[in-house]
Amino acid sequence: MKSGKEATRVAKKLFSASFADGKLDPENVEKVVKKLIADKPRGYLQVINAYWRLVKLDEDNNRAVIESAVELDAATKDAVVADLKKKYSDQIVAEFILNADLIGGMKIRVGSDVWDGSVKNRIERLSEKF
Repeated sequence: MKSGKEATRVAKKLFSASFADGKLDPENVEKVVKKLIADKPRGYLQVINAYWRLVKLDEDNNRAVIESAVELDAATKDAVVADLKKKYSDQIVAEFILNADLIGGMKIRVGSDVWDGSVKNRIERLSEKF
């Protein structure tokens, strides 16, 4: 059985080889997983798990979830996406969600980064102070 470190090292090499034109290529990901499953090298399950974790992290880091209390107009959506692309990369895929619980404002999540400019968050922070 491969050690966790060795499986991670192999997974990182496979992950690096899965890119085409600077972004993760789904076809390459599929080929890598199929090849590992078909060949079943020693410790392949650990390698697949480590590889899948890297793929998932990359996907999460290129996905923005934007929550707002009301439907945003096209100009606002475009401005938010443009700002996120400047901060992260041109590969950001935005998903807009209505969440009336926010009362007002927006909450944006990209990977593990969260910006909460909602009225609900401000009220909660104020209530913690008193």
